[in-house]
Amino acid sequence: MPFSFKYKPKTLKEYVGQKKAVEQFLNWIKEWRRESKALLLYGPPGVGKTALIEAYCSENKIDLIEMNASDFRSASQIKGVIGKSMQQQSLTRRGKIFLLDEVDGLAGRQDYGGVGEIIKIIKTSSHPVVLTVNDPWNSKLRYLKMSCISIPFSKLTVWDIDKKLEDISKKENIKADKTIFRLISKKSDGDLRSALNDLETLSRGKKEITSDDIEELGHRERESNIFEVVRNIFKTQSLLASKLSINSIDKDPAEIFWWIENNITNEYENPEEIAKAFDALSIADIFKGRISSRQNWSFLAYMIDMMTSGVTASKKQTYKKFTRYQYPQNIMILGSTKERRGFSKELLKKLSLNLHCSTDKVRQEYLPYLKIMIKNKGWREELIKAFKLTPDDLSILK
Repeated sequence: MPFSFKYKPKTLKEYVGQKKAVEQFLNWIKEWRRESKALLLYGPPGVGKTALIEAYCSENKIDLIEMNASDFRSASQIKGVIGKSMQQQSLTRRGKIFLLDEVDGLAGRQDYGGVGEIIKIIKTSSHPVVLTVNDPWNSKLRYLKMSCISIPFSKLTVWDIDKKLEDISKKENIKADKTIFRLISKKSDGDLRSALNDLETLSRGKKEITSDDIEELGHRERESNIFEVVRNIFKTQSLLASKLSINSIDKDPAEIFWWIENNITNEYENPEEIAKAFDALSIADIFKGRISSRQNWSFLAYMIDMMTSGVTASKKQTYKKFTRYQYPQNIMILGSTKERRGFSKELLKKLSLNLHCSTDKVRQEYLPYLKIMIKNKGWREELIKAFKLTPDDLSILK
């Protein structure tokens, strides 16, 4: 399990830094009443916004319902999934806190309805609502901010990160001089998650970190874009630098995997190098599958090793050419069909409720016949009445 997950604070005593923000949060939760404003936590990634709420709920035995707001983009999805959950009482009678992460992911033009629905939910919620954003100054969030009390989170100090790195190193039996922790802390630029990733990467396969290892980190921007990460993996000769490159971007390793897979043939020209790169990636894919099927996160380290260092080691020498890296086709397809797939799920749920069976049974046994029946005008009218089909539902069936 990654250090960033393994050593998440379970109590406020274990929580690092943000003393003023913690005090403001505790005052808000103490005074919270139904129809109170929500809490908006804002600041850069890796500074403890989500961790604070998780630690408080863990310590006080409160049910935490955590959702990523960008996963529910339309007003109907937010009302159907988030809204209903917020109105339900806790089965354990321990109380609830709802945490909507990355609300600034709703700031697109198509998401105005989603932001409005969140505002309605905040005003009627039976439980405290906490939102997190990286950039609170986005003009498209101005109405949402009016329904919230905002608390800023600053970058963590070098000393706060130092102490956390030293504590974890003792627990993991990792030997390192204090100057090593200081260098990792400085390079993290106030991002604790990034510092933990660097510590884990540098200590992988050994029990002592030296100054030579630190030099491999180099100087890098914490907010590298995906094109820079892919370029580093393909262009560098250092296996450690290749592995560390993905620490500088806040993207799921599975998504980075597809970026690498889709661009191997754009970068490498030698058939032998291409074969070796795909062979390394296929091993990474095996570990990715084991993570999913077994929920065993210890395989993540091996997956990252193979998809970064393994691909880097496949080339005989660095290609000096400029390469235009392409957006992964499968991600583009999923993105372009996301709305339609969302409608499909809603239609399946609607049909399953009316037919009193599972959505799988609807898909396998009923849907083929419904698609035939919908072509008949007389039957189509009957189906619309019986199942309350919308124009979107009909377009999917057709």
